[in-house]
Amino acid sequence: MDSKTVITKETKNRIQVDYEGKLTFKERMLKKLKTSNTWIKVVVNIFKFILMLGVSYVILFPFFSKIAGSFMSPSDVADATVSLIPRAFTLDQYKYIISDNGYFFHTNSQGVQLGAFFNTLFLSAICALIQTMVACLVGYGLAKFKFKGNGLIMVVVVITMIIPHSALELSMVRHFTSFDLGHVMATETTGILSTLTGSKIELTNTYLPFIILSLGGIAFKNGLYIYLLRQFFKGVPDELEESAYVDGSGTFRTFVQIILPLSVPMMITVFLFSFSWQWTDQFYSGLFFIGSNRPWVMPDITTAPTSLEILYGNHPVWSLYQNILQNTAGILIIAPLVVMYLFCQKYLVQGIERSGLVG
Repeated sequence: MDSKTVITKETKNRIQVDYEGKLTFKERMLKKLKTSNTWIKVVVNIFKFILMLGVSYVILFPFFSKIAGSFMSPSDVADATVSLIPRAFTLDQYKYIISDNGYFFHTNSQGVQLGAFFNTLFLSAICALIQTMVACLVGYGLAKFKFKGNGLIMVVVVITMIIPHSALELSMVRHFTSFDLGHVMATETTGILSTLTGSKIELTNTYLPFIILSLGGIAFKNGLYIYLLRQFFKGVPDELEESAYVDGSGTFRTFVQIILPLSVPMMITVFLFSFSWQWTDQFYSGLFFIGSNRPWVMPDITTAPTSLEILYGNHPVWSLYQNILQNTAGILIIAPLVVMYLFCQKYLVQGIERSGLVG
C-alpha cells in the first residue's frame, strides 16, 4: 500500500513538472497569480518588507545622523538646509578630541601620561579576565555541587543584580578611601593593616578598587556573569565528570581540563560583556578616579576640546555644536567595541545560545 502511494505521488509530480515545463515564463506567472494563495503570500511579504524597513530606519537613523554630524563644521550646523551630508566636510572634531582630550596620550601636572584608550583598555581587559574566571569558579560550584546554602548563595547573587549601584556609592567611597582589612566602619573597629602599619591605605586613583571588587565577585554586573555560567554548567552532562573521576582525575583537574575547554564560547561571551560594560562605565570610574592626576579613561574625553572652544566659542550655534562634539566622542568610544564585536560575534552568539537564556 505504501509503495503504491509513493508511486502515485511521484507520477503526479512528474506530470506536473512536464506540464509546467511546456509553459512559458509568462504563462507560469499568470497561472500562479490566478490563485488566491499567491496573492496572500505577496501581500504578507510586502508587509514584512515595509515593517522591517521601517524598524531598520528607526534603529539606524540616529547612528547615521551622529556619524554625519561628526564631519560637520559649525557653519553646517547653523545651515538649516544641511541634514546628513555636510557641505564643509572636516575632520577637526576627531583631530581635536584625540589631541586635546587625551584619547591616546594625556598631559597633566606629572607630564605626559597614557590616555583614555590605553588606560581603559588595560582596566577593561584585567577586570574582564578576573570577572570571567571568578564567575566560572562560582558558577561551576553552584551548578554542580549540592551543599547546604547553595540556593541561598544564588539568591544573594541575584540580589547583587537587583540592588542599584548608587545605593552602595557612599560605603564604597569610604571603604577604598581608607582601605583596611577586617575593618568595620559602623563600629570603627581597627583593621589588620591599621594594626600592623599604623595607617590605612588610600586606593583611589588606582586600579586596585576595580581589581578587588572583581576578585570578590561583586564588581560591575558580576552577578549576571555568575548566573550565565551557572546556567551553562547546568547543561553540561554529569557523565563527563563522572568518567573523569573514574579515571582518577580530581575535581580541579576535571574543571580545568574538561569543563573549561567546553565552556570557551560562554567564557568569551562573559568576557565581552564585562569588557564592554567596563569600557563604557562612568559610575565606578567617576567614583574611584578623582582629582587632576587621576588615570584618564573614556568618559573623560566627552568634554569640548579647548582648541575648538577657542575657535568657535563665540559662534551662535556653539551650544548645539557641543552636543555634536559629545556624539563624536561617543563614536570614538564605541569604535573599538564595534571592531572587537566583528571578530568575536560568532562566539558571542554561541555563548548566548548555550546559556539557557534563549531557546
